Amino acid sequence: MSLLDAFDLDLATRAAGLTHQAPARRLTERPILTENPYALWPYHLHGAIRSALTEADDHTDDRWTPADWHQAATRALAALGGQWAATTALTPSRILLVACLRQGLRLARDHRLTDLGWLTDAAFVYTDDSVWEPLTPPTVPAGTSGGVPDPALDTPADTLAELLTAITRRQHEHRQRTADRLTAVLDTGLLPAELTEMALYYRAKAYKDLSQNDAARAGMQQVADTGGRLALKACRGLANLARLNGDFPAALAAVPALGWKGRHHRVLGDIHWSQADTTQAVTAFETGRAEAEQHGAVGERAMTQVRLALALSFADPARAGDELALAHQLLNGLDQRSNTLLAQVVALIKDAGTDSVPGRAQGLHTGIEAAGLPFLHRFVELTLAFHHAVRSEEQNLAATISRLGELTATGDFAYFTDIAHFMAALPLPEPSTTRWTRSEDDVRSAWRGLVQARQEHLRTGN
Repeated sequence: MSLLDAFDLDLATRAAGLTHQAPARRLTERPILTENPYALWPYHLHGAIRSALTEADDHTDDRWTPADWHQAATRALAALGGQWAATTALTPSRILLVACLRQGLRLARDHRLTDLGWLTDAAFVYTDDSVWEPLTPPTVPAGTSGGVPDPALDTPADTLAELLTAITRRQHEHRQRTADRLTAVLDTGLLPAELTEMALYYRAKAYKDLSQNDAARAGMQQVADTGGRLALKACRGLANLARLNGDFPAALAAVPALGWKGRHHRVLGDIHWSQADTTQAVTAFETGRAEAEQHGAVGERAMTQVRLALALSFADPARAGDELALAHQLLNGLDQRSNTLLAQVVALIKDAGTDSVPGRAQGLHTGIEAAGLPFLHRFVELTLAFHHAVRSEEQNLAATISRLGELTATGDFAYFTDIAHFMAALPLPEPSTTRWTRSEDDVRSAWRGLVQARQEHLRTGN
């Protein structure tokens, strides 16, 4: 956003309130102005007018100096933040938040502002609910924006723009690319402490998705130790990492301290479904979904709904289909790639025992690889283990268990290999390192019971 965009904002505000008056209507219809009826502030000076004003070789006494441009940009940024804060205090608006961030980031970047001000708070609000509208400010050629060229990552505003872009773009880029971009941001040392915490947290999430769990654990612990805004989310990350490592009692012990900010019900539901405790898992996810609705958190509501369908997909394929349909509806427009792929896994699980599953699983592996989300390969293989156990396909099951063993050789998700043995009523080849919250025999019996129930369902259609 150049300084002229600040004029545009004032123009748009005035025009929006005066469009019923003939002078304002005539002004907005003139060719010096352009209009985007779908934008929050729709009226803008024509690009040719902008260039003439900002690039003119002006040597008059009242010309604008670089200091004038900087001061005006600072005032414009403050005014933009003031509009966001005033509106948010009355009725929070996601559309307004994103519009203010897009223009504010460009304004701060193009004019190399060092005080990020309200942009820090807005960045945390933007990332809080895992809804990922694009924020990338457009590239500005050198000589525009009051003579200020488009900079590299050498100001706090540059690094904040890149931070939010990397977090958002991870829905469309390989997670290794995300980790690399966030490392580059951190290496600048230009972010204030709170935003450094954000970069560390999302890099740790990327490491977890890449199955680099030692690095993920170190990053989450660093963020948790700060006690800052993301500390509870980092504690949730540590609880999830404990579960992935097969330490269910440690994960369960962390839940009471998480609260809403740490998404406690989602963590609890993941613990229960992993032990084939469908009833408690469904209760946790339903409670988490209701809590998300109370907070107006549409991203969390969708994530919890996918997991509700996941818990039901093993035990109740008919209801799972209904819950999965709702999950797809809630995911629409949220750009949550990981959860969209997980929903495809859920569709496979509910259809386990039918002929289409192996071919669809192979296609899903391809999509997961392209997304750079290797942890989801384990879910697909667990689905195939369930499928082959239901069909009593011993050779295929043995091959699947072998692949699961390779995928979990580091120890993370090793309990999936245990579950595959439980499904088929096979003994474990060696004592398990998994620590369940109930006895291993109970977990074994529960998973075997789900296989037998699916076999009965396929025989009778009930």
